[in-house]
Amino acid sequence: MKKALLSKLVSAVCVATLVLPLGAGSAVAQGACWDNTRIQAAVASGEIRPVADILEREGIPAANVTGAVKVCEQGGGLVYVLPVLEASGEARNLTVSAQ
Repeated sequence: MKKALLSKLVSAVCVATLVLPLGAGSAVAQGACWDNTRIQAAVASGEIRPVADILEREGIPAANVTGAVKVCEQGGGLVYVLPVLEASGEARNLTVSAQ
């Protein structure tokens, strides 16, 4: 019984870690994410790469992106926060460089 409870607790912690990465959570909490107009201007000016390029670079199929993509300031740089569905069926936010 204790083993099953411990296993469920460890699973819950692992899921929380995948769904709420520290970097993305703090960037979103600080309001450091951009609106769509700012993202479009940054892509047009070459400040950040288009999300399609980032998905290709990271080997992420576009079909696996499950929601709104964000651009946030994190650690002095710009990142895409991508809500993705893993092959295992797990949903998580993936944070990758936008440059």
